[in-house]
Amino acid sequence: MARTGYTLPVFAVAAAKAALIHLRDKIGSQQAVEIDLLPEKAEISISQVAALDAQSALAVTLSDPGDNLDLTRNTPIWAWVRMSPRQSQALILEAGEGLGKTASGEPAIYSYARRLFDANLLPLIPPGQTATVSIILPEGRQLAQRTSNEAFGILNGLSLLGTSGISQPLSAADHLEEFRLSLQEKVKVCPNLVFCIGSNGMQVAQRLGIPESAIVQTGNWIGALLVEAGLYRANSVLLLGYQGKLIKLAGGIFNTSSHLADAKLEIISAAVIAVDGDLQAVRAVLDAKTADAAHKKLIELGLAELVFGLLAEKISHKAQAYVQKYANVPLKVGTILFDRKGEIISQDLQAQELLLIQSSNESC
Repeated sequence: MARTGYTLPVFAVAAAKAALIHLRDKIGSQQAVEIDLLPEKAEISISQVAALDAQSALAVTLSDPGDNLDLTRNTPIWAWVRMSPRQSQALILEAGEGLGKTASGEPAIYSYARRLFDANLLPLIPPGQTATVSIILPEGRQLAQRTSNEAFGILNGLSLLGTSGISQPLSAADHLEEFRLSLQEKVKVCPNLVFCIGSNGMQVAQRLGIPESAIVQTGNWIGALLVEAGLYRANSVLLLGYQGKLIKLAGGIFNTSSHLADAKLEIISAAVIAVDGDLQAVRAVLDAKTADAAHKKLIELGLAELVFGLLAEKISHKAQAYVQKYANVPLKVGTILFDRKGEIISQDLQAQELLLIQSSNESC
């Protein structure tokens, strides 16, 4: 049976709690701390904890995501806690080395993680004192290079992101079923849905002001979930995704896993020809190592707006035809493409209309 584990924020909070208890109670080494996961409880092992001076301590734990395929497995998480006279807040969270920051310089610590820190640390902070917590991920900067964090505005490290403390192993079929159930619940109150393509697409959606109640995450199963939206009588779907993933739909590829099909550069090349680009431009695209590199080359050639505008329109058209074929219902689809930095590079007219619906609260 697959073994469950915990998400990265849980281990960061556990290390911080161990360091804070060590400072407050002047106790020796702790082997574990109990963490309130809101609402469950968890016992997290602590590798090391030590006072650095009378007002600061450092604790270390190791990430254990269970049997999930998670690149943070066994990653060390350090928490450096310093006590000082009360400032404006009782608890201050900082990004140390390896924990990413947003483009505005804020630590990449999101709402669930902050709630965990508050629930577990605030009751331990003595009156009149402030605890400043720096989370350090010594391997975080290196591991972040294997993620899409930079595409979503998380710079120089990993993020403390998630909506649950439990890391539950799921098979491919389990993942699809989870996404289907989420869609079925959301479409009951939100007939105009937004599909976020990619695990971090939520951040782009939030920046666009799209309510979470309208957002459905899809993984690679875009075709199956488009059909599901049609069968459950959604009015529309706005496709929001990284261009290197989403443009596969323009070539009729509706499961976007690279293990099944990967024709990004060929699809972009066909669009170059369709907008009357020359063979030199086609060769430049086919010689590019990534879809982003191809996009940059087309910017240099003055073709990017035309090519990716056409691709956005084609994605929407193919998606609508796909739903009509397999669900036998009409479904309005719009497409927004963004680059690795999370900047929008193209959207079709239907996407602009559907964004207006989201911003006017007509979706839910």
